[in-house]
Amino acid sequence: MGETDLHTASAPTAFECCYRILLHPLRSYPGPLIAKITDGYAGWYALSRKLPLITYRDHLKYGSVFRAGPDRLVFNTPTALQEIYNNHRLTKSHVYRLTLQASGVESIFNCVDRDRHRSKRKLIAKVVSDRSVRLFEPTMKAQIQTFLQLLLATSKESSHSPINMTERCKRLGLDIIGLLAFGFPLNTQTEEENRFMIKGIDLGNYRANSFMQLPALKNRFLDPLVHVLTRKARLNYLRVLERMISTRLAMEKDAKVDFYSFIAEQVETGGPDSIRFNELWAEAVFFFPAGGDTTATAMSALFFYLSRSPEAYSKLADEVRHTFADGDAIKGGPQLSGCRYLRACFEEALRLSPPVGGTLWYELAKGEERNGPLVVDGHVIPLGTQLGVNIYSLHHNEAYFPDAFEFRPERWMIDDQEALHRMYTAFDAFSTGPRGCAGKSMAYLEAGMVIAKTLWYFDFEIAPGIMGAAGAGKRGGGVGRERGGEFQLYDGFTSAHDGPNLIFRTRGDYWKDL
Repeated sequence: MGETDLHTASAPTAFECCYRILLHPLRSYPGPLIAKITDGYAGWYALSRKLPLITYRDHLKYGSVFRAGPDRLVFNTPTALQEIYNNHRLTKSHVYRLTLQASGVESIFNCVDRDRHRSKRKLIAKVVSDRSVRLFEPTMKAQIQTFLQLLLATSKESSHSPINMTERCKRLGLDIIGLLAFGFPLNTQTEEENRFMIKGIDLGNYRANSFMQLPALKNRFLDPLVHVLTRKARLNYLRVLERMISTRLAMEKDAKVDFYSFIAEQVETGGPDSIRFNELWAEAVFFFPAGGDTTATAMSALFFYLSRSPEAYSKLADEVRHTFADGDAIKGGPQLSGCRYLRACFEEALRLSPPVGGTLWYELAKGEERNGPLVVDGHVIPLGTQLGVNIYSLHHNEAYFPDAFEFRPERWMIDDQEALHRMYTAFDAFSTGPRGCAGKSMAYLEAGMVIAKTLWYFDFEIAPGIMGAAGAGKRGGGVGRERGGEFQLYDGFTSAHDGPNLIFRTRGDYWKDL
């Protein structure tokens, strides 16, 4: 399907079906019959929020590369990962343009042009540079302190009150990213008013992902229907963003340590790295799910796996409690970065439950067809093909991660450097290449501080009874949903989830420092 017919796509005719099965350049690739005919195969599973699980199942059936749509190939090898996402001849697929908030106003997420993306990434890199992270860390620490104080308050109210860690982590992530983006206190941890934004972010991502997987949804009939169904949540969400931006623009550039303070000098300068005022809006819409939501998912997943892995829990608690002199000493620096088991636990949670677990579609950039055939993992790729590696599938590939569904942090601490390198080539939680996540170091810092500080002040365990089942797979749950030891993610580009529900108890008198 080409870019020109994205908005007019409909059910394929009998002739198109025959062509796609018998004559299409991708006809020799295995894959589900329906997927060869229509993007509706991926679209249906995207709408039901389980496309990564289905892709994993299909890889088991069809092998390391299969036809996931009429013009799409999905791979499951580290070689393909590098040859797609680290390839200067490839760029993001044209389907990313379906996620534009307004015509011509791009964010770093949906910017297809490589040069323009490079300029945008330079700006974002300023916000998440090591220097910027150090300057922002006191603000982050204050929000984490609130997170801990709220855990303390609940544990003091009742030693048997379960706490839903998805709710707590999502609120923490949103408050931190609101301050990082525009120095704006959303206060979702302590107040109800702006908590609806969490649902608004999820709806926006779900809508965008559905359009990218099934472009036919983005037409003059279905798009308005989606707008009507989500209108209230969307308008409320955008209204808060507008207030955040206008409030920040009314301040001096250096009034806050935030996104705007680092990029203000590039706003409307007219230079090659200039950013327009209306682009601030587009970047803000992307900033929240990219910066706050994904880290919250990673932390929720790690709480889930630790609560179900007594040996890992004990090892990590010992490491934290023997490394630091007190809770206030847990901050960015050599001690925190030297907690090898903490890092291993975080990466294992990211491997098992990647916050972005889908397939990021790429295609040959315009004009690159003149530079010879495109070859990926030994396959000569026909023109017009969209390519990708499914992150969830690669992270559960037994060839690189034996016992792939077991939470085993020790796999990241082996002495065999060759085996370790082999695993890291298949680890893609932050994406790879020039369009990979720029905020990786900030995510590690935030998650590291949250988990380490929590284990310094508290012990926790799964809530008893049915409350303790939140977040886990269950018998009869369907494809990929039956694994009780796996934290269940519901894909919408980023991930929705629930739980785990945990019981917290204070550790000695350490809580008195909170």
